[in-house]
Amino acid sequence: MPGKYLIFDAHNDLLHTAYKSSLNILLRNAHGHSDIPRLMEGGVTAQVLALFIPTDELPSGPLRYTLHLMDIAFKALEESGGKVVLARKAEDIKRAKEEEKLAIILAMEGAEGLEEDLAVLRMLHRLGLRMVGIAWSRRNRAADGVTEEGPDEGLTPYGVELVEELNRLGIIIDISHLAPKGVAQVLKLSKHPVVASHSNAYALCPHYRNLTDAQIRAIAEKGGVIGVNFVPRFLSPRPEKASIEDVLDHIDYIARLGGIDCVGLGSDFDGFTDPPPRGLEDVTCFPRIADGLLKRGYSEDAVQKVMGGNFLRVFAEVVG
Repeated sequence: MPGKYLIFDAHNDLLHTAYKSSLNILLRNAHGHSDIPRLMEGGVTAQVLALFIPTDELPSGPLRYTLHLMDIAFKALEESGGKVVLARKAEDIKRAKEEEKLAIILAMEGAEGLEEDLAVLRMLHRLGLRMVGIAWSRRNRAADGVTEEGPDEGLTPYGVELVEELNRLGIIIDISHLAPKGVAQVLKLSKHPVVASHSNAYALCPHYRNLTDAQIRAIAEKGGVIGVNFVPRFLSPRPEKASIEDVLDHIDYIARLGGIDCVGLGSDFDGFTDPPPRGLEDVTCFPRIADGLLKRGYSEDAVQKVMGGNFLRVFAEVVG
């Protein structure tokens, strides 16, 4: 695994893509943005793999769908010859870097798969679940997801219980896709830092999925991290012109606003079908971000924080 930086990407939809198209993620594929060989070629040490449930799988079967996605990940773990490991603790990630392996982190994108049952959450935690996004861009039993027109009623009583249990178990809370009132409530309720695994700055690209200056500051003050998203329509008002420079611009902006400790990477690779930003065509391109930051005058220490150090810090603090 090349490169001196520990690269930690906080959001990737490879499992959903693989399930829908019957891809073997252990093989290099001609389509999509990622697979295990390309992740390792790109020098990625820690890859968060989203357990995303499409709307057409609801309301029936969300837990079953979640388990199918987890099964793909566990099959890769079993058949990788030890090259892929499951990150249950921060030490697993650090060891993966030393041994030139890929550590995968299982994350739920939207709480539908829990089927409003905290016992299910506890069992999934035993299987390796280490991050939970409270909502995707739709309403669920825990909260409203962010949409262009609302609604935004904040956390439900179950949503409050969920936040408390996530804290108790040591599971990272992800507020990407959560509507603003819910974001504010999570930041107030959580005893631990929270993350926005794949969100950008609204000031640079006024899309409802992006974070306001106030939200960025609040996440930073909580000790959390924001993973800059590569989706062109979240990067630029002219998405057809989006490039790696836009990603670097969002990193710059968030770092200036909240400090260098609050920004990281959350590619959303394999979670969008539009052409990727120029210069970031797939996961093999991650090292270009480090090069771009160095050219912009960032120190080696700052680059390491952005590439993975900040998310590793939160993982260690929350998960252990």
